[in-house]
Amino acid sequence: MTAVRGRIRLLQALALFSTGLLAGAFGYGAANLVPTFNAVPIEMRLDFHAELMKMNGITMQGTMAVSALSTLALAASVRGRARVLACAAGLLTVSSFLITRFGNVPINGRIKRWAATAPPPGHAEFLRRWELFNDARTITAVLAFGLLIVLALTLEPRARAHG
Repeated sequence: MTAVRGRIRLLQALALFSTGLLAGAFGYGAANLVPTFNAVPIEMRLDFHAELMKMNGITMQGTMAVSALSTLALAASVRGRARVLACAAGLLTVSSFLITRFGNVPINGRIKRWAATAPPPGHAEFLRRWELFNDARTITAVLAFGLLIVLALTLEPRARAHG
């Protein structure tokens, strides 16, 4: 195996692994956390949500960064259909980051304040918006993971590397 092919395989493995973690974490949240949030009293939801975001701020931002960077580096290292798939996956992971940063994170800041005081009138609309952003970032992460699976399953080894 050439050094270039080995580097590409390593990038592909890192992209697939990190994007799988991202899709899995968002998928778990959408399937399990959000319905649980909606089933408990609002004060409990706000407290738990605020505490959860302390951990997620570190782990999820890091996972999104590794996923986006490794996938885009993979796209820059391959050609043809592989480049299209990897680039699309990279753009989807960047979309997950942007949705999180500009959609969920500002609402998380409000939730943190509400947990320390009380939710204002109309808070349910903000929580619905958070859930819509959560659904959108989950879909983009799952699609990115799916594209990387297709890339891993369909490419011939010689089609992966430049030259």
